[in-house]
Amino acid sequence: MTTIEFYTDENNLYKGFKASGHAGYADAGEDIVCSSISVLTINTVNSIERLTDAVFKLDSDEKTGLIDFCVENYESSEVQLLLSSLHLGLSEIQKSYKKYLKLTNRRY
Repeated sequence: MTTIEFYTDENNLYKGFKASGHAGYADAGEDIVCSSISVLTINTVNSIERLTDAVFKLDSDEKTGLIDFCVENYESSEVQLLLSSLHLGLSEIQKSYKKYLKLTNRRY
């Protein structure tokens, strides 16, 4: 199962997220759930890096499925839009594949 914890502040603004684990829906290379999650998370990180002035910290490990992403200047509307879009996309995946993806929030 992939677990994704969204980091939020006291005003419910997104600060980043931590994804870990592999979905386990199918074998590597054929796992549509894991692929979908990867596309959304990696595209969000790339979009924030290339399309905003955000400063962030990123740790990743492909073997464990870890992506730990935290934006220092997260208050910008662009960063909030991109992280909200990520949450929306992952929520839609979770609706159909609850056994393979778990989303949570944590004050950070």
